[in-house]
Amino acid sequence: MRKIICLLVVFTALNSFGQPGRVSPHDTVSSANAKVTYGRPYKKGRDVFGGLEKFGVVWRLGADEATTITFNKDVKFGGEGVHAGTYTMSALLNETEWTIILNSQLGQWGAFSYDKYKDKDVAKMTVPVKKLDHVVEQLTIRFDKDNSMIIEWDQTQVRVPLIF
Repeated sequence: MRKIICLLVVFTALNSFGQPGRVSPHDTVSSANAKVTYGRPYKKGRDVFGGLEKFGVVWRLGADEATTITFNKDVKFGGEGVHAGTYTMSALLNETEWTIILNSQLGQWGAFSYDKYKDKDVAKMTVPVKKLDHVVEQLTIRFDKDNSMIIEWDQTQVRVPLIF
């Protein structure tokens, strides 16, 4: 029995060794026609945009593995038609606007391999950045009643209109 327990401990340790682990809590939010799954990092006193998340760099829109969005039916995204399905969602950050990117390559860890898969971009949409008068401690993605997806963190908010 002791040998079996030791083997199980060693097997578990070896099996998880070298695999990326989740650092932040994760959440899934839904509307009638879309669902987003993402890691929810905390601000923790850091300067988020322009500091922790650099301008001019593609960000995974969350923590850990890349954020995904699933559309239950076809959608207009930045004027482009996008078929129902699941996509990786990331953003090219800028101080005054973000470019939200949908990519068909699933299973990405963060946006570290974005350049490798950028030829699989399905649609892009540039949206303005709004400065909030309060701090949002934990990254939050939500949907409002007009089908817009709202992304908020620190004192930054972007609104991504979705037309179904």
